[in-house]
Amino acid sequence: MRRPRLLSLLAALAFAGAAHAAEPHVGFMRLTTPDPKGPPIEVGVWYPTDAAETGPAGGMEGLPVATGAPVAGDRLPLVVMSHGNGGWFGGHYDTAAALVKKGFVVAALTHTGDNYRDQSRALEMTERPRQLSVLIDYMLDASPMRARIDAAKVGAFGFSSGGFTVLAAAGGEPNLAATFPAHCRKHPTNYDCRLSAGKPLPASVQAPTWTHDARIKAVVSAAPALGFSFGREGLKGVTQPLQLWKAADDEILPGDDYAEAVHRALPGAHDYRIVPGARHFDFLVPCGPQAAKQLPPPLCASAPGFDRVAFHADFNDQVATFFTTRLGVGER
Repeated sequence: MRRPRLLSLLAALAFAGAAHAAEPHVGFMRLTTPDPKGPPIEVGVWYPTDAAETGPAGGMEGLPVATGAPVAGDRLPLVVMSHGNGGWFGGHYDTAAALVKKGFVVAALTHTGDNYRDQSRALEMTERPRQLSVLIDYMLDASPMRARIDAAKVGAFGFSSGGFTVLAAAGGEPNLAATFPAHCRKHPTNYDCRLSAGKPLPASVQAPTWTHDARIKAVVSAAPALGFSFGREGLKGVTQPLQLWKAADDEILPGDDYAEAVHRALPGAHDYRIVPGARHFDFLVPCGPQAAKQLPPPLCASAPGFDRVAFHADFNDQVATFFTTRLGVGER
């Protein structure tokens, strides 16, 4: 073979390899799923697409997406996301995009009765894992991308109350009736105790039925709320690969009763990461100019010297690597 032809062939193969390895574009759909025990649940879904991004979707100013574009790929892994108290499905959109770049479909719900518009059921913690399971049902059985998802590769990500949610959904059995009153007598100024001050625990929490979903094969829990309520007995059912995050300077869930309590009680080896200098809300997507104007200051303000953007570059990479590895993405 003559040298020019050989060089042309090698260049073509290199180009084909680069094209094959190129990251997908980020598609986005705002959907709703029926809930047999409540009103329809609002859902945001990010997914791989071949269509170019055209601009941000509402409330997510830092992420251009291809809204409504066709899904690209088959047998795609799925990660479902659960937000914190008073949040919404878009609170971790940068983490969702990082997962899409690795080939995931990511579906986040806005929890009914515990979101930025409606706090009427914020103490009914049993509802959260149940709603997350409803979301998995919808994504696998009825969503527009259902035929493209690999039902054997489902992960769950949660922050704060969402961190609690994914632990319960993965098999955890918290005992709030026994642990919460004593916790609040000891820590009356903690956020969870102020949120519930003067209110009795709902009957659904005093005699709970926790929804567990065996389809969840890997878990990331960031700054989990109510971590003290599990104990060793309550976490013995959480045997999936798990990555646990703690903000070292968490001002909302301070001390060792939350992420640290989960860390000490988990039955098996897990990936525990403490972030020096981080506050609670540093796990939320870094605020753009519009969010900084519209949101309460604590949601956007990091401690002096803490770079939330730089932290998220690492956080998103670590979360995506964890799910990719633990769910066997790329394996057949």
